[in-house]
Amino acid sequence: MRCPEHIDVRAISESEIKEWSRALSTGFLRPGEMSDHDVADLAAHLIPSRTLAAFDDGVPRSGGGAPIVATFRSFPQELTVVGGTPVPADAITNVSVTATHRRRGLLSRMMALDLAAAKERGDVVATLIAAEYPIYGRFGFGPATHTAQWAVDVPRTGLDRHRPVPDDGGRIDLVDGADVRTLGPALHERLRRGQAGAVNRTERWWQLATGAIRPDARPYAERFHAVYRGPSGEAEGLVSYVCDDRWGDDAERALWRYLCSIDWVTTVRTGHRAPDDLLPHFLPDPRAARLVMYADWLWVRILDVVRALEARTYGTAGTLVLEVVDEAGPAGGRYRLEAGPDGVQCTPTDRDAQLTLPVGELATLWLGDESAVRLAALGRAREQQQGAASVADALLRTSRRPWCPDIF
Repeated sequence: MRCPEHIDVRAISESEIKEWSRALSTGFLRPGEMSDHDVADLAAHLIPSRTLAAFDDGVPRSGGGAPIVATFRSFPQELTVVGGTPVPADAITNVSVTATHRRRGLLSRMMALDLAAAKERGDVVATLIAAEYPIYGRFGFGPATHTAQWAVDVPRTGLDRHRPVPDDGGRIDLVDGADVRTLGPALHERLRRGQAGAVNRTERWWQLATGAIRPDARPYAERFHAVYRGPSGEAEGLVSYVCDDRWGDDAERALWRYLCSIDWVTTVRTGHRAPDDLLPHFLPDPRAARLVMYADWLWVRILDVVRALEARTYGTAGTLVLEVVDEAGPAGGRYRLEAGPDGVQCTPTDRDAQLTLPVGELATLWLGDESAVRLAALGRAREQQQGAASVADALLRTSRRPWCPDIF
């Protein structure tokens, strides 16, 4: 087995994008090369300086040059925290290591390079969607949001499918992809301003979601799109039959009722929704909505504890001294959090810690989803002062759970 030091880990050049894409396909067990069309599309939106690869010059190749045996990419992102403030995030994706080169520290080397660059840029956190649970905890990531899917048995709902939808003075209109690209960004901005865990969407995201851009490797199924307009005539919600958003309560109720009223439809599958979604309780019989999936979703790695804790809001007043353990990263230290409805201050301190926890566990608390009392019971956080975990819960937990609607 070759020594990892003999494998060069670095950012790729533009001329290496096609080779990088081939290695990515191999790492994800997708046989064959990407088409020239898909490579061109990839080249148009990736950032070479944030696209890493591991080159093994010890593997002989007939064409010469060192093959790529691991891939890693990041891009700029905004993540909404509790209270609606967006913070700059380092979004990580396209992580792969070829099966022949596992257990050689390649992911560790790529991750270290990327997180160091993210910290230098001033990103508050790094984010990713974890394909496998055990991998990313060792790099300081923790699951900060969860997602759920329901299958609605329409005949069982108890809804009167003959009543007009909506019945609140609003209306529902079918629209096309161009309308979605016009209306959708503003609706999503309204969503993410009030939804902790949501991330920004680029113009390219909307083009992919509506078929304006169609990579060969991502077959596009034509979709129906419907817009809910309130009594004022303003668009307040948007739904695609296979990809949906979260709306205000009136729009949400009307659009779910609309989907459940379509002739011939007996089952509505929701796609990824918030784990405390209101849908089941919009139905006269909530049991008609059967939970078919529940999983961790957005993972967060805190890079700057002070900025992360000061970016969010707090519903109750309190003071807590945290000892954050981050053996190989920038977030370790002791911090005094003094927060309340009127403001927040987080400062490094030498005071005695009241609660000690790894940086990955702090990430699970940061957006309000996890309980410090639960973490203490699991041995994943340690109370240095009795009752400190309850104080942390009072400060950090939120009445509604965070949710990230997107995958990246």
